[in-house]
Amino acid sequence: MRTRTLGTTGPTVSALGLGCMGMSALYEGADDTESIATIHAALDAGVSLLDTGDFYAMGLNELLIRDALRARPGSRDQAAISVKFGGLWDAGGGWGGYDGRPAAVKNFLAYSLNRLGTDHIDIYRIARVDPDVPIEETVGAIAEEVQAGRVRHIGLSEVGADTLRRAASVAPIADLQIEYSLFSRGIEAEILPTARELGIGVTAYGVLSRGLLSGHWTKDRLSGANDFRSSIPRFGGDNLDRNLALVEALRTVAEDKGVTTAQAAIAWVLSRGEDIVPLVGARTRERLAESLGALEVTLEAADLAAIKDAVPADAVAGNRYDAGEMAHLDSER
Repeated sequence: MRTRTLGTTGPTVSALGLGCMGMSALYEGADDTESIATIHAALDAGVSLLDTGDFYAMGLNELLIRDALRARPGSRDQAAISVKFGGLWDAGGGWGGYDGRPAAVKNFLAYSLNRLGTDHIDIYRIARVDPDVPIEETVGAIAEEVQAGRVRHIGLSEVGADTLRRAASVAPIADLQIEYSLFSRGIEAEILPTARELGIGVTAYGVLSRGLLSGHWTKDRLSGANDFRSSIPRFGGDNLDRNLALVEALRTVAEDKGVTTAQAAIAWVLSRGEDIVPLVGARTRERLAESLGALEVTLEAADLAAIKDAVPADAVAGNRYDAGEMAHLDSER
């Protein structure tokens, strides 16, 4: 397994990380047995970065990771666990925004440590900026937990360049977790250059645009499904038709290269820089194996040009979230 270092102060992790959200939350068809087997297969392959959120299925995703690691003695030392916090839910499933108050940081962390069955979290970050709490206060509270040994590194998620600078003025930031793919390239203008100037790495989620870029998506897949992608504009109506046409153009490039569509899309993100670690949301061993195959793909200049022609930077149709969630993204302001 190749490795990459998250920024100038962060940990060295596998060149691909495993995003575990879909194993417990937001997508249909979760299977705990297969999910744990997939985590084990990832560890066996040398994947060391496991990403979760304390609000994914209200803590069940953290418990899933705990169970997977407990079933493999010694695997906790092999894994770097990245946790997002701050999301608020009520018992009826209603969304309540984000809480970045210092007292809340410490509360969320205590619960995560207990659910994960560990004495530390490797990278800790608020999932979205709390508009009512200065980012300096939130980061300062995490920095106190670093001093206490309960957190190893501080991360951020979906923040813009200005917030990135303000946070970095308080404490070292290991990485910025943010959506980055052939369909989501907004970070290239200002956010990515700022992260590089500050020595902050990037963990890229959504590298397959939640399955849309995988080459396995079909037009009728969400029909009647209880799946949050039903609310994402890219997955509906004429937008979906346009986006699937782009995927077919990418498939042609991938087949000429002798790789799958998903592997071409992941390899493209890997090619963007050694400071970028893609997170793949594989929920099965089969999809994990396909994703890991991207590590063997070298995209030459001609390949990159062909991908650029197939999927131009601004060609995707529709936003990456619905309007309500887009309003929470400091990175989109």
